Amino acid sequence: MALSSSYSSDDNFSISAEKYLAKYDVLVYLEDSMAQLLEHREENPKVVASKFLCEYFCSLRDGNHTMFREFNFIRKTAHNRASFVHLFWKCFRHIGKKGDLLSIQEYHSLLGLLCPDFPFQLVQKTARIVLIDDALDCLISFSDFIFAFQVQFYYEEFLEKTFELYQAQLQAMHSPRDPVIVPTSGESEVRVHQNQHLPSDGVDAAHFFRAISPFLGNTVDFSTPSASSLKEILFSVSRISFYGFLMAVAKSDAINAQIGRLPDKAQLLEGADLELASPTKTQASADPAVKYTETLPTRPETNLTKPGAQALPTRPETNLTKPGTQALPTRPETNIKPAAMLKKPTNPYKKNLPPVVLLSDTDSGTSTDSSDTN
Repeated sequence: MALSSSYSSDDNFSISAEKYLAKYDVLVYLEDSMAQLLEHREENPKVVASKFLCEYFCSLRDGNHTMFREFNFIRKTAHNRASFVHLFWKCFRHIGKKGDLLSIQEYHSLLGLLCPDFPFQLVQKTARIVLIDDALDCLISFSDFIFAFQVQFYYEEFLEKTFELYQAQLQAMHSPRDPVIVPTSGESEVRVHQNQHLPSDGVDAAHFFRAISPFLGNTVDFSTPSASSLKEILFSVSRISFYGFLMAVAKSDAINAQIGRLPDKAQLLEGADLELASPTKTQASADPAVKYTETLPTRPETNLTKPGAQALPTRPETNLTKPGTQALPTRPETNIKPAAMLKKPTNPYKKNLPPVVLLSDTDSGTSTDSSDTN
């Protein structure tokens, strides 16, 4: 894992080559890039190694390399952890915009969309920063969860160490070797100084900082907050509980700026969400280590004519009306009903007309003669 981020940019010119490689986890990413290249070549033998590695390290620089990766890779370096927190925020900040409150099981499901084997235990530890132990079934807002999750995931080893130091101070404060007063008759009252603080009151904040300070800076191989930010937290109160310490670290603007991947709380919900795609791969993505779907380019139009032949011009639209004539107006669309719905027209004069009898020429002549005879 990366060394503490308290290095300054000037230290890059003064530290040894081994420390420089360890500081930026260069060997970790070189090994992973080679493993991803070999895996990708099995699926696509025509892959260009130089292009693949260029895309890999561009994705590493942009922080998109942790999407759909296994948990062991995500937690391996401090850059991976911070990038994953930033990725989670980009993908699901719309939850905070809507004001939805989610349970820890639902937050674990969202994390599983980005990392299928993300452990539920880490989500429970995150919830204990926001909630007390007997209220873990309560709902949590997105803003509270994301800042607590950032601290728990990025400073996981540091928080485990501080919890051990806190428990040691708590036990020393209530040691069973404290004097016990047994009242006896005939003796004057003996006054012995007793510790009046309960375990719920926490420990002395200044003593707690002195216990933490040896583990700050470049002396450990895990990420730690800066000493100045912890002084700002612990020197502002006389006593502090471990729960209060975690809440103060999660809400510290200085610590959030030190990690440098999340905006402050006022701008946390601004911007559009990152669109997630299925992890099934259709082509080499911008991050070759990640198999997620991208839009394939359309096939360009090809010229089917023979080489050297001139393409035939397309026939222009012709006007079929005679010169000088005016184009007929188009017939407006009418609402044509089905034949079954049309009524048969009736003749209003049908009742007044006599019936029509069609006679042949022979019949007509006969009828005329009979009339003349009469």
